Amino acid sequence: MTETTRRTVMLSAGGAGMAAVLTACAGYGEPAAGGGETSATAASEAPGKSADTGAGSGSDSAAEALAKTADIPEGGGKVFKDEKIVITQPTAGQFKAFSSACTHQGCDVDKVADGTIDCPCHGSKFKITDGSVVDGPATKPLPEKTIKVDGDSITLA
Repeated sequence: MTETTRRTVMLSAGGAGMAAVLTACAGYGEPAAGGGETSATAASEAPGKSADTGAGSGSDSAAEALAKTADIPEGGGKVFKDEKIVITQPTAGQFKAFSSACTHQGCDVDKVADGTIDCPCHGSKFKITDGSVVDGPATKPLPEKTIKVDGDSITLA
């Protein structure tokens, strides 16, 4: 029979604590589910025109509007925290959508200002036109998301 010493108990407890810390940090920086880079963006060329690039999106009539086109400022955008999406309007009537999870370490971007989508965690900035990196530390663009503009309503596709 082996004797359990105080040292053995302390080392075991320390190891368990370290395992818990490492497990908790394992997902840090990973974008939330649905933040993949295979999504597309729908853009409308003019207000009132419908842009539909989503496959099989004929059932969008039941979709609830995320925003009105008037809610998205021209040359700016708006972050939708609950939906993990940011919608921009680079030029009049052209709407783009991107994941709101920063590609640096997964923090949520928090504002759109001066032509960029800004992350508060480490200062990364992305272009409102295509989600590309303007200022790091991020090195990858924000993944595009699919939206549908129908009249004055914007919905997730």
